[in-house]
Amino acid sequence: MTVSQNTLRARRVVTTRAGGVSAPPYDSFNLGDHVGDDPAAVAANRRRLASVIGLPPERFVWMEQIHSRNVTVVDGPVDGPVPATDALVTREVGLALVTLSADCVSVLLADEEAGVAAAAHAGRIGARIGIVPAVVEAMVELGARPERIGAFLGPAASGRRYEVPAAMRDDVEAHLPGSATRTVKGTPGLDLRAGLRRQLLDLGVSAVAEDPRCTIEDTMLFSHRRSDPTGRLASVIWLEEQPPAAAESTE
Repeated sequence: MTVSQNTLRARRVVTTRAGGVSAPPYDSFNLGDHVGDDPAAVAANRRRLASVIGLPPERFVWMEQIHSRNVTVVDGPVDGPVPATDALVTREVGLALVTLSADCVSVLLADEEAGVAAAAHAGRIGARIGIVPAVVEAMVELGARPERIGAFLGPAASGRRYEVPAAMRDDVEAHLPGSATRTVKGTPGLDLRAGLRRQLLDLGVSAVAEDPRCTIEDTMLFSHRRSDPTGRLASVIWLEEQPPAAAESTE
């Protein structure tokens, strides 16, 4: 007898500046609709993103990111960006959760066994006030287990370049241990990804991957600190069904 069972896997995509239609200074693959770019160009870029990923545009869920610790659970397509939130969680297969960034950390998480995925926007403020613990808590409420969650930290301003006043560095460090650092200039700095990695591990998340690219250094990425105004990168996560795995058994 042959037994087949569908399983889920999480897919993750991070965009760069290349391949879109936006004019400077948003050139060219800007996905942010709140930065002053031509709305028609942003819409065209979003359609291209959907086409490349292979999901209909209406299956993408966007956020009105406000640097909060607000988490929203979504179970289907949403008309317009989800208001006043910085994290999305879903159990819906084929629903793409999107976070936008241009120096902040995008955090993509999934428990494939439980079928729970999440996307969080963790800038300095959101990371400081606990957006990541809030989103992990919301995932657990939907059946995820921290030790099964795989987390991915997207490209962001690195500790090498992210200069802040000493008092700000010390304040963030007090709330997000492991984030304080010194830049290549020897000035006070923040490495939010280092702090978030430590926080995720402390929460019991055992697998944390990271895109090491620095948005300030890498001109193929958007950076608010390097150039303002500028566009926004998209980090996307969605669940998809894998082809059934066939297991042989004898009677």
